[in-house]
Amino acid sequence: MLSFILVALRKEWALTAQEAGLLGSVNLIGMTIGAAFGGYLADKIGRRPVFLLTLVCFGVFSFGSAFAGGLGSMLILRFFMGLGLGAELPVASTLVNEFAPPDKKGRIVVMLESFWAVGWIIAAVLAYFVIPPFGWRTAVMIGAIPVLFAFWVRRAVPESPQFGNHPGQPMKLTKLFTTYKRETIALWAVWFAIAFSYYGMFLWLPSVLVDKGFSMIQSFRYVLLMTLAQLPGYFAAAYLVEKWGRKPTLSVFLVLSGVMSVGFGLSHNISMLLLTGSLLSFFNLGAWGALYAYTPENYPTEIRAVGTGFAASFGRIGSVIAPFLVGAMVQKNIGYASIFGMFAVVILLGTGILLLFGKETKVR
Repeated sequence: MLSFILVALRKEWALTAQEAGLLGSVNLIGMTIGAAFGGYLADKIGRRPVFLLTLVCFGVFSFGSAFAGGLGSMLILRFFMGLGLGAELPVASTLVNEFAPPDKKGRIVVMLESFWAVGWIIAAVLAYFVIPPFGWRTAVMIGAIPVLFAFWVRRAVPESPQFGNHPGQPMKLTKLFTTYKRETIALWAVWFAIAFSYYGMFLWLPSVLVDKGFSMIQSFRYVLLMTLAQLPGYFAAAYLVEKWGRKPTLSVFLVLSGVMSVGFGLSHNISMLLLTGSLLSFFNLGAWGALYAYTPENYPTEIRAVGTGFAASFGRIGSVIAPFLVGAMVQKNIGYASIFGMFAVVILLGTGILLLFGKETKVR
């Protein structure tokens, strides 16, 4: 939702591009801290209680941000919202990974992650139909409704069977950097590259289209069309992680995401923007799905959540830097071709490290 309300906030609060970038980054600072802390807690006290707690934290502060009076209060609310969301994501994928049958593990986790795209599509629909007539505050309040899901989770979702068999085992964090050093290097590099590129590109997507000469309503419509390509991207990745394996699927989707990033940055007419933007959505989000399937499989039960959480947390450093960096580059009149080219370079570097150090986990 933030990528859409940024367009409205820049007008209403007269924000500079750098201030808008800061608003995106502070949310991601919360996610960085939350991912590491949530993963640690999930290996200490269980997946289910941490998932429930973080869902409530995310939802409450999300709803509260609808009542922000200015940039300062919004920054605080978005930080705590990010804290909950950052902790929730790796814990959710770990929980589902440990429930899934071995021969369908990768596919099921990718399908779980595909609902990120469903959320994006709903956010785009809300932005298009709600923000122009009713304002951004109404859209944010509607977007916070999923906090009610916590009541169902409390009643219906059990603890992970694998954690139940190994409750609160002493963790050796040093294993991440000794026994599983290669896996950690590969995962941290890819998480950084994909988070840096995704949050840098997609958080600014509606604003990019406005800066390219389209109206706010036109930009929302075009982003909605591009966002629809995220779902088939996830579905393709869900099929290929079991057919090709995790590492090949992730590598191919990352490289093609980098190629489409360059194409989008160079595009000016609406046909090319829609084509390259849709393919960028397809490959970038497919890569996210493959990464979430791949990450937990690199670590054993006793350090699975913390390994996943720390990888996500390191990646969030990239996601903190990117929105603010884009804002600063836009303010200095650096072209979008150069900005999106930068994302492509980071993605290709991350892919190179994955190919060098990463191990295939499909057979584990």
